[in-house]
Amino acid sequence: MQSSFSELEYAAKKKQTRRDRFLAGIDAVTPWSALVAEIEPFYPKGEGRGRPPIGVGRMLRMYVAQQCFGLSDEGIEDALYDSQAIRGFVGVDLAREAAPDATTLLKFRRLLETHGLTCKIFEVIKAHLAEKGLMMREGTIVDATLIAAPPSTKNRAKARDPEMHQTKKGNQWYFGMKAHIGVDAESGLVHAVVATAANTSDVSQTHKLLHGEETEVLGDAGYQGVEKRKENRDNKATWHIAMKRSKRKALPANRLGKLLDELERVKASIRAKVEHPFHVVKNLFKHKKTRYRGLAKNEAQLFTLFGLANLFLARRPLLALQARGAS
Repeated sequence: MQSSFSELEYAAKKKQTRRDRFLAGIDAVTPWSALVAEIEPFYPKGEGRGRPPIGVGRMLRMYVAQQCFGLSDEGIEDALYDSQAIRGFVGVDLAREAAPDATTLLKFRRLLETHGLTCKIFEVIKAHLAEKGLMMREGTIVDATLIAAPPSTKNRAKARDPEMHQTKKGNQWYFGMKAHIGVDAESGLVHAVVATAANTSDVSQTHKLLHGEETEVLGDAGYQGVEKRKENRDNKATWHIAMKRSKRKALPANRLGKLLDELERVKASIRAKVEHPFHVVKNLFKHKKTRYRGLAKNEAQLFTLFGLANLFLARRPLLALQARGAS
């Protein structure tokens, strides 16, 4: 297809912006054909009268751009008109057609939620990374993060989300949900995601975050006693759980105390990898607050977000593998 004047002018610019580089990286490492194949059986075929549906590939790209930039349905529609970089990523040429509107994206997102397709998106990405040799199975790091929900009752229901709850962390109260993840200890990539209300204990979700083949499991002090729980008694993995802060502070100043403190430092340095996906989702993708009501919708979004976070974290080795294959 012939390029428009605006596309040619944009392509000839001397500087490539951070948004250009980010979208080019995501475009290069995403297994688009495999993702489209998962969604296509459930996508409307456009038989009969009426306007034919927009291609599934284009809607998927619009949805991915929305998640990466933390935009609402209306926000990503506006961004398509404002940003040539996002238009190029989605594949929209305003000289020939209008951009997909917010309602079309809303219907696409609901299709993904209804058929559990965001979980399949996560699994496809995980399988793609495993095929490239980037997912090991010897060790798992478990952790959880709080995601705030709107506490206001100034809405249509005149009430807070009944599936969200409040919890106390330190001396501060939080209202919302928790995102629990299991991370590969070698690569730092996420292989399991569970969403719960904020008042659910971290340790109660541990068994859902393990794939069963790991020999080592690491967690912070919130997972103390995990190996004694009924659901984990048959697990043969070695548990490396952080010492409680009060107990660590009380370590003696002798040689044994110093060795135990050094062991805690080593465990903490390994566990630090679990913070990288949280950083991508909450800071780069701007997902610090829930966008929808109910745990099911928010968990569906988390599958997409952590799948895309895996691609972002693995982009350099994936691009290196692609360059090696091309050469």
